[in-house]
Amino acid sequence: MKLGRVNSWKTTATAAQVRALGWILPLLMAAFGGLLRFVRLGSPHAIVFDETYYVKDAYTMLMTGEPRNWPKDVGTAVSGENQTNALFAAGDTDRWYNTAEYVVHPPVGKWLIAAGLKLFGGADSSFAWRASTAIAGTVAILILCRVVLRLFRNLPIAVMAGFLMSVDGLGITMSRTGLLDNFIMVLTLGALSLLLIHRDWARARLHDAFERDSRRRGVRWLPGSGLGRAGGLDGRGGREWVLDATGPFIALSPWRVGAAILLGLATGVKWSGTYFFAVFCVISVIWDAWERRRAGYRSWLSTGLWKDALPAALYMVPIYVLTYLAGWAGWFIHPDSYMHNWAVNHPGEGVTWLPDSWRSFVEYHRQMWQFHTTLTTHHDYMANPLTWPLQVRPTSFYWEDHLTGNPGLCALNPGGRCVAAITSIGNPFLWWAGSLCVVIAIIVAAFVRRGDWRIWAVLAGLLAGWLPWAQYLNRTTFTFYSIVILPAMILAICYVADWLRGMISARAYHVTCGVVLGVIGLAAVFWYPIWTAIPVPYEFWLSHMWFDSWI
Repeated sequence: MKLGRVNSWKTTATAAQVRALGWILPLLMAAFGGLLRFVRLGSPHAIVFDETYYVKDAYTMLMTGEPRNWPKDVGTAVSGENQTNALFAAGDTDRWYNTAEYVVHPPVGKWLIAAGLKLFGGADSSFAWRASTAIAGTVAILILCRVVLRLFRNLPIAVMAGFLMSVDGLGITMSRTGLLDNFIMVLTLGALSLLLIHRDWARARLHDAFERDSRRRGVRWLPGSGLGRAGGLDGRGGREWVLDATGPFIALSPWRVGAAILLGLATGVKWSGTYFFAVFCVISVIWDAWERRRAGYRSWLSTGLWKDALPAALYMVPIYVLTYLAGWAGWFIHPDSYMHNWAVNHPGEGVTWLPDSWRSFVEYHRQMWQFHTTLTTHHDYMANPLTWPLQVRPTSFYWEDHLTGNPGLCALNPGGRCVAAITSIGNPFLWWAGSLCVVIAIIVAAFVRRGDWRIWAVLAGLLAGWLPWAQYLNRTTFTFYSIVILPAMILAICYVADWLRGMISARAYHVTCGVVLGVIGLAAVFWYPIWTAIPVPYEFWLSHMWFDSWI
């Protein structure tokens, strides 16, 4: 009896240690990735790319509650918006007008940047401009590790995922720049994590209920679709005999509520969050229905529609919408917000049955929609969405030439041409490997693992964050938008790694993973100065421009 207690304690202790490592190692990997994001975060001390919109908007929102217009010409020797940005970076931050600005993205992302300004030094600190995006990028590493651990139940693969996100160039540059897309990435990744937790909870609830229901007196069995033994699963999760019952109610869980909130916040950053809400919700209810089939209940598809999908929609959609609307609270509160009085000034126009404030709100959204769906202005760094996974046309965020004093790595070439750049390009080998692994993963899931449910977790980000852009091939878009599919690319690599783990010898597997991670890691060392505006000799920068489209 004492021996049994000792063995039981050892088993419990081992399980507890494994659970602890499942948090400790991802936290350490997030700390590593955080260092790459936070060290020299305030450099360059200059407005970078679209920080000209989002940082300055966040500052005026912090000051007045709403984004305000900024002068295009400040009356100095040098005219133009760049001079306004230079003055802002120099600490002259109060040149904004009292008139509300027309902004084409919802407020949540800018409020998050504003929180960073408030907590980390204000508008005078370029570190503060980017603190919130750096935090978001660091937290995403931890969440991704936990997602991978939940999917594959393998801690080394989870740590590998964290390493890949830590050393990706797009992840680093988007975490070190005050733009919006990093927030969408971390919020949607968090939602995916919660929906995976819901799936595990629902699966356990279904299987526990089946064990009880199948032992009841008078239980009825019906012929199933499976070809396996009685009551057992076939290769596709079907059963030869199924229980004449539909199973417990699993549509409602706190995890789904949390996911709806996060997806509402993501849409409150940019409207592209809507696609994530639609795709994630569909995949989640499909998982529920499939688990009913695997558990052994009858009519799993129809039951999934009326017992899972419909109730989930009845509470997730309102929570999602209300969360999105909550992000606009400032617009409703401030009477001088942009287009707040449009309805008063345009009687009989718009959706006339709505109250004035809501009529103005809807018209504002209509104009935002028109902007987003008709934007075709040429930009030197615009990139066709179909090319994003291969990083064909990266975005140059920042460029400074002819630096003096041999700063940074320019000390290696005294007297030579010295430059500083931020090129928002993903780690090339990671993205190319990820693109290949997406194809391999689909083939493996369909023909080798025969309908593996995990492939939908891998593809969810691509279906929501990349595929919808196919309808806007002529729109002005940029490769850095693809930050939202970075987790999906890494998940594809992890999926293939998990498959290889069972297909080849341990030695071959370790060598393969080591070579891939080594190449990606060395590439990160090579590219890091170009991702973070470290001054370098011009020839060093040029050595990174492997293709003309990267310049």
